[in-house]
Amino acid sequence: MAAAAEEPEGRRGRGPRPGPAPGSPAGRAVGEGSPGGGGRRVFSPAGEFREFSRRQLRDMERLFRQYDAGKDGFIDLMELKLMMEKLGAPQTHLGLKNMIKEVDEDLDSKLSFREFLLIFRKAAAGELQEDSGLHALARLSEIDVSTEGVKGAKNFFEAKAQAINEASRFEEEIKAEQEEKKKQAEELKQRKAAFKELQSTFTQ
Repeated sequence: MAAAAEEPEGRRGRGPRPGPAPGSPAGRAVGEGSPGGGGRRVFSPAGEFREFSRRQLRDMERLFRQYDAGKDGFIDLMELKLMMEKLGAPQTHLGLKNMIKEVDEDLDSKLSFREFLLIFRKAAAGELQEDSGLHALARLSEIDVSTEGVKGAKNFFEAKAQAINEASRFEEEIKAEQEEKKKQAEELKQRKAAFKELQSTFTQ
């Protein structure tokens, strides 16, 4: 009886049970493109890609999810093939492999959301060849990536000033979104009040 009571305590002493297997949907943050655990930080698009506005990042995420047919947080070769065909710029098999290779930082032969964003970062910085598949993807996706990123700064102090401006712009966008939600909530409240008043008129 005593041994049975001590067994759970022994299990607790060995620490938590193993987490999900690497590569499984449960073991990966959505769009992060790498297995969970191991002390890795969760990928934050707004934190890492400060040169883009919240609206631009939302548009890029919407595009990514649209062509992530497997809903696994990646765009693989066949999904990229379909995407380029839909955009009107079909690529050869080798062309598709080269597109992935150019931004495939973890060498898994598919695009995570972070790697997908790298395409637009390179496009905004003018780092893509005009006849490349990635350039066609960025151009035909109808996402405006024109930006004066920190990379264009002449020196450290100018870069720092631009980073502060970017942060201020994010705060303004968040504030504007909150104001819009508040306005919508107030309008809904007023409509409900008007409806109640109309109801009371009919019941009298």
